[in-house]
Amino acid sequence: MKGVILAGGLGTRLRPLTLVTNKHLLPVYDKPMIYYPIECLLNAGIDDILIVTGGEHAGDFLKLLKNGKQLGVRHLEYAYQEGEGGIADALKLAEDFADGEKICVILGDNIIELNIRRAAADFYTQRSGAKLLLKEVPDPERFGVVRFEGEGDARRVAEIIEKPKSPPSNCAVIGVYFYDADVFGVCKDLKPSGRGELEITDVNNYYLQRGDLTHEILDGWWTDAGTFESLYRAADFVARGGANHSDQPARKEAAGAR
Repeated sequence: MKGVILAGGLGTRLRPLTLVTNKHLLPVYDKPMIYYPIECLLNAGIDDILIVTGGEHAGDFLKLLKNGKQLGVRHLEYAYQEGEGGIADALKLAEDFADGEKICVILGDNIIELNIRRAAADFYTQRSGAKLLLKEVPDPERFGVVRFEGEGDARRVAEIIEKPKSPPSNCAVIGVYFYDADVFGVCKDLKPSGRGELEITDVNNYYLQRGDLTHEILDGWWTDAGTFESLYRAADFVARGGANHSDQPARKEAAGAR
């Protein structure tokens, strides 16, 4: 399995900081933000990674990360996204890199406390489709939110609603997704939303309608870091001992994750 980190965008909610650098290069406590999704993939045994970025500061990723060897990345590639076409538009740039393999996609401002090893190993054995990681949040109206049907072990995702005014649950789709190789065809067939973007929620709903979308509730805390409030919260969480906070991330511990 290969890893794709989406680290583009203009970071307008973090201006003026993002006038001089890409959002994903800002510090979260004592490390650049981009280190956290990289370590998340490495902890799941995924060390073949593509970073999709864009804008005038894209070259700064190469200055910081180089070929990724100092972090334990076996193979690191970069792709450049022109314009602001949305998450699914950025994902299309990973098709050649994926080369028919399953992928784990992480939004570059995601900070998690524990790891995704179990989810990666489960998806490796999933015959086809997609897998979403979910997390209960206090403000689900900010996210794509799932509506469930059934109870207990029979509970399944029935619908995914993007930024609902009246959320049907408090389970948000966080920025960690697993897809089979069909995802690139799905992205190519998408129509822009009212925001003029190709929405990742539409991709996930495609797999839901196809009947091979699975999910898992993430253990431990999670936050994005795309606003001043969440950036501060992420730094505070890490400073108190969370999110992959180690000098040498554990690697290749998810059986079959590659």
